[in-house]
Amino acid sequence: MIDISATTSAKHQVLFSFRSTLYSRFGKRIFDLLLALLLLPVISPVILMLWLIVSCDGGSGFFGHTRTGRNGQEFRCWKIRSMVLDAELTLKDHLASEPVAAREWLRNFKLVDDPRITKFGSFIRKTSLDELPQILNVLKGEMSFVGPRPVTQRELRKYGLSRSAYLATTPGITGLWQVSGRNSASYDERVEFDTRYAQRKSFALDLWIISQTATAVLKQTGQ
Repeated sequence: MIDISATTSAKHQVLFSFRSTLYSRFGKRIFDLLLALLLLPVISPVILMLWLIVSCDGGSGFFGHTRTGRNGQEFRCWKIRSMVLDAELTLKDHLASEPVAAREWLRNFKLVDDPRITKFGSFIRKTSLDELPQILNVLKGEMSFVGPRPVTQRELRKYGLSRSAYLATTPGITGLWQVSGRNSASYDERVEFDTRYAQRKSFALDLWIISQTATAVLKQTGQ
């Protein structure tokens, strides 16, 4: 059992020093490449099928959003598109007319009831199938299988002093936040999970998170 119970409030976090282990310097990248190459033949047909389904509305089947990675490097994080074509305008109009939703967006950068998400998009989000194209980000070294979820520059401000924890770690497809009740966790708790992972990352912890991710996917806890 991996002990992940200890926590420190992200609002009062201090600057960290991180252990430099053989796994963090070399092993993690080797593990990512081997796992990606093993999975690629299996998930490529699934990605193609999802792309074809989503493209039926005339838009692109893929969606790439600029995110901040390790050491502040920006990259395009790829997903299967789960939103309507005019998503940004839809969000803007919704937040302008719904004050409660606007406060929720400012607090969490997400909405429980998001008018941009299509019916099929809701399904692939709940099953996390929309994130399958991120295997390409892993192959390029922009992401890892396990790590903090990639954030925008605007979101990074919410990390406060804990931003050093995020910037010291390669963003991941899955992580502690995803397997720890992500839909019920506040943003501050998300920052704490990311900080905790940066301090404790190891091969054993990565394997544990990946095993828990499989359970979370089967339970359709995504959003």
